[in-house]
Amino acid sequence: MRSDTIAPLGRDLGWMLRVLGGLILVSVVVPLVWGEYYAIPGLVISGLVPVAIGWGLSTAFADADSPDKLHGMMIAATGWFAIAVFGSLPFFTVAWIATLTPGGLGLATPPLTESLTVFTNPLNAIFESMSGFTGTGLTMAEDESTLPRTLQWWRSLIQWVGGVGVIVLTTAILARPGSGSLTLYKSEARSQKIHPSIVSTVQTIWWIFLLFTSLSILLLWLAGLPPWQAINHGMTAISTGGFSVIDGSIGAYDSVVIEAVLLPIMIAGGIAFPVHYLVLQGDLRGLYTDLQTRWLAAVLVVGSVFLWLLVSPAYDSVIEAFRYGVFQFVSALTATGFQTATEPAPLSLAVWPTSALLTLVFAMVVGAAAGSTAGGIKLIRLIMLVKGIRFRVSYVFYPDSTVHRLWIDDRVLDEEEGPREFGEAAIIALLWVVFLATSLFVLLMTLPSETYPLEMILFEIASAQGNIGLSAGITGPASLPTAGKLAFILNMWIGRLEIIPILVTLRALFWRGGIYE
Repeated sequence: MRSDTIAPLGRDLGWMLRVLGGLILVSVVVPLVWGEYYAIPGLVISGLVPVAIGWGLSTAFADADSPDKLHGMMIAATGWFAIAVFGSLPFFTVAWIATLTPGGLGLATPPLTESLTVFTNPLNAIFESMSGFTGTGLTMAEDESTLPRTLQWWRSLIQWVGGVGVIVLTTAILARPGSGSLTLYKSEARSQKIHPSIVSTVQTIWWIFLLFTSLSILLLWLAGLPPWQAINHGMTAISTGGFSVIDGSIGAYDSVVIEAVLLPIMIAGGIAFPVHYLVLQGDLRGLYTDLQTRWLAAVLVVGSVFLWLLVSPAYDSVIEAFRYGVFQFVSALTATGFQTATEPAPLSLAVWPTSALLTLVFAMVVGAAAGSTAGGIKLIRLIMLVKGIRFRVSYVFYPDSTVHRLWIDDRVLDEEEGPREFGEAAIIALLWVVFLATSLFVLLMTLPSETYPLEMILFEIASAQGNIGLSAGITGPASLPTAGKLAFILNMWIGRLEIIPILVTLRALFWRGGIYE
């Protein structure tokens, strides 16, 4: 690969690793507070490794030029994968220290539960890290409540950071002005700015995120959650991540109050940050003038009612069906992944009607608003596809002399811009289907069909690629084969970055790297 490509990539990747290492080292406070001293060496080692590598890269390429569009996509793709790999070190090192060293280096260790020992497998640790940073929420832990507080915190922290974006966090910390920061911001599947300055935009996003996180924690605590559980669930709710610190997700509480509190928090996570900024400035019009927010409200209402009707025959009462149906649909559409249709609920997702599971698949594929913390292909692309199809069909009913315009929110696209943006949305949707089908083929070949029918497998893959976290019972250290874990890691990675940056990076590696020359 050419040096003019390596330099910007090395410098910004180095800074991302330094930020990651700092997050790990700061997390040493948790085992100090909770007396889990055996975890401290693992965290220190896990933090120093990315800091050292990152410092070396950022120093060696300190004079690199600002990244262009190609560099930005490559930095996003390689950076997110590297963050997931190095972010797995706390899982891996803490599990090995607790499991294989005498007395955990002479310090008191937790019970060696399966949830902890599975992370001695590097693939399981990388899976958990990728699931966390991408805000997916699928987990290798059989019972999250048996994990050390240190790993519970690390799972919540990486989802919280990943909700907004590692690059957005790095940009906010570096406060580096110029076109390079804007390029990186857009490479992380974001386009809307709050302020003309990209640095001011990302700093404002983080202030809004901190405010909403604090409110979420407070509301969950008032709803009856213990402080530790309120903190962790508040972080993973507003980031639409879905990791839990108890087994059985939110369904384990069996509390209507907690579920009612979480609903608006999840919806807030699915609304774009610029809309939140307008509302916080006192301009409530943003809630109904923003096109994505209107569509989000419409899809939430229609989808929730539709799912409620589908699952009603399976429940003892329509109220019970409404409770579980609405929560699952909101969780799926906002990509949160909190689940109430699980044990000890009356019915788990695994025994829901096929039509209900496919409805949730639709919600997981579509996702919420672009510019939010949610996954999926985003509502703006669904809007573009719907309006674009109508725009193309309208040509038949008007004379050739007619000037056609495509309205998208407050933008008017001409006959050149409209087809181009429609084509981009169609390409993303097509690639989503292609990767979904590829992983479906892999799992159909590796999972027993008598145990996992087609609709369950499709549901699980859509959950992984949409960065959702809802599970029909396939994901687990034993139930999911190695090929399935690798496929899901790929699904989560491409789902978070919306595919294109990864394909661009692969092409650059093959073409610019001279593999075909």
